[in-house]
This record gives sequence, C-alpha cells and structure tokens, in this order.
Amino acid sequence: MANPSILILAGDGIGPEVMAEVKKIIGWFGDRRGIAFDVTEDLVGGSAYDVHGTPLTDATMAKAQAVDAVLLGAVGGPKYDVLDFSVKPERGLLRLRKEMDLYSNLRPAQCFDALADFSSLKRDVVAGLDIMIVRELTSGVYFGEPRGIFPDNEGGRVGVNTQRYTTDEIRRVARSAFELARRRGNKVCSMEKANVMESGILWREEVQWVHDNEYPDVELSHMYADAGAMQLVRWPKQFDVIVTDNLFGDLLSDCAAMLTGSLGMLPSASLGAPTESGRPKALYEPVHGSAPDIAGQGKANPIACILSFAMALRYSFDMGEEATRVERAVEAVLADGARTADLMGPEGGVPVSTAGMGDLIVKALEASL
Repeated sequence: MANPSILILAGDGIGPEVMAEVKKIIGWFGDRRGIAFDVTEDLVGGSAYDVHGTPLTDATMAKAQAVDAVLLGAVGGPKYDVLDFSVKPERGLLRLRKEMDLYSNLRPAQCFDALADFSSLKRDVVAGLDIMIVRELTSGVYFGEPRGIFPDNEGGRVGVNTQRYTTDEIRRVARSAFELARRRGNKVCSMEKANVMESGILWREEVQWVHDNEYPDVELSHMYADAGAMQLVRWPKQFDVIVTDNLFGDLLSDCAAMLTGSLGMLPSASLGAPTESGRPKALYEPVHGSAPDIAGQGKANPIACILSFAMALRYSFDMGEEATRVERAVEAVLADGARTADLMGPEGGVPVSTAGMGDLIVKALEASL
C-alpha cells in the first residue's frame, strides 16, 4: 500500500521557516511511529514568480491535484505589491483553491489555557473556547462575474464585484458544517445578510433545506453576519460550528482567530469533494501571513503550521489519534512556558526561536510514547 503523499509549498516570508518545523514532525512520525509520508516540495507565490514569472506553474498545479494533501506556508510580501494583479502571489493560492475545488474552509478557533490572557477579551470569555468556522471558499464575491474596474458615464470609474451563489454551492458547504457538528457539539449557526442581500436569502433557505431534509438531528440557527461578529466578541462560547459565505467567512474567521490571542496559533483546512481514494482533495495552511518583517530572524511561531499538519492527519489520513497527539504536544509545550518572540506576553515566558519551538514539540511527542 502506497504511503500517504504530501506536497509542501513553503511559499514566502516566514513560510520556509515554519514549514521546516513541520518537516521535523513529519520525520518524527516516520522514525518513531512507523508512519511514512511521501513528501515532495515546490514553489508558490512570490518565490514561484521570482523563478518562473508566475505565482503557480501548471506543473505545480498538476502535482497538487495528484497528492493526498497540500501543506502551504504563506504567500506574499511588499516586494510584490507592484506586480500586476494577475501575477500577485495571492493568485497562486486562489488558483489552488479554485482548480482543486476546495469549497469548504475549516477555521478552528481554539484557546489554549496557557494563552487565555493573550486575548483582548477577559479570560472567562475565551478560556476553553473551541469553535469551528466553515467558510465557503470557491464562489461568492471573490469569484463572481462580472468583475473589474470600468469607466463610467461621467468621466470617472466604477469598481464591480459580483456576489453569486447557486443551490449546489450552498448545499455542499452546509453539509460539511452539519457533518462536523455531528462530531462536535451538534450545533450549527448559519450567518449571512438575508435582510439586505438576495444571495443571503438564498443562502438561508438552502441551509435550512439541507437541515430539514438531511440533518434534522443537528440544532440549526440563523444569524445576520454583522450580529454574528458582535456575538463573537460578546460571548463566543455560545457557538459550536458557524457556516457562512466566502466574504463573511474571511472576516469572521479572522475575528475569531484573534479571540485566542494570536493569529500565529491557528491552522486551517480547505477541503473538496472525495476522490477515488475516498479522501477529499485538501490544502492545509496557517491563517497567519508571510510576516516579511521578521523573516529569517528565528522569531516566527511555527505552531499554526504544525497544527495544520495535525488537521491533515485528522481530515485527510483518518489519523485522529495521531492528530490529537500533536495537539497535546503543542499544549504541553505552551503550558511549560515556551514562547517565540510573537508570543511573549506581559507575564513573560521561556523565549525560544522558531527552530527551538519545533524541537520542543518533537520532545513532547517523544514523551507521549
């Protein structure tokens, strides 16, 4: 039986640094757990543009389509701001999502006890927080047509973006949310703007249809997305799974991420339809950016990227026990006070480098045996 296959696209900025720590974890599983992965690497984003003049080559796209999972570090940086929109680093990531049809983006927001004081909210509001935002990823206003900047009739210009959703697009991401809820707290809140947007009315009606016809055992509620943002910062633990569209999911998931105190702590999974192997096409990445201001300084926190690999273990390789092992190793290291530069809070901690954090997590994994 073939080993599970992974394509690593480290990307730009701190991407290669944090991905180097993930490779330590992958190596540990091969050496100590007898779980070997076939790993290949390639370029994406600005690093790909520097070499090939495009943020994602057709050959790399083909590799991504062929593997069981893609692990991505980060893309972008100020040096690429002058590029034409069509070849900006982010276009490589958007192409991966679109052509792999990764329609369901899973963004967990989990607050580790050791970091509860890092949140701008009170400890009792965020301690023990564990919610999942399911964001539709391949449609909506980011992909709708027509789009562009055009001359208007008064000598000026008009910018146009189209919010567009179909029944099938809404129903399939709703199913992802309901399936997740069944394995968690059995509760889904759907967020849209049905009060002012026709696409929001359709969203609410189709999510309700999926619930009534396929998942009547799961508790479903509806909330306007702006009210949802307010509730996330008022009492986030009222939620279990939130499902929402591409634009609102982008905003709400970043809001939820900061409830935990640091974007550098949180992973994400982007999943598509099951392939012949039964596994969905999948891309895993941290939610943080490329942080070019600290690239190469050993200050980057690799935990979000490591937890992204844990999500791959759970959702692509059916290794839930091993995913939990990684998550508990991270929690143990944080509880012992280890902190990279971006995690040093007012209470202090034990300062470690990017590589040092990775080494400590490997030691915690070893201690779990």
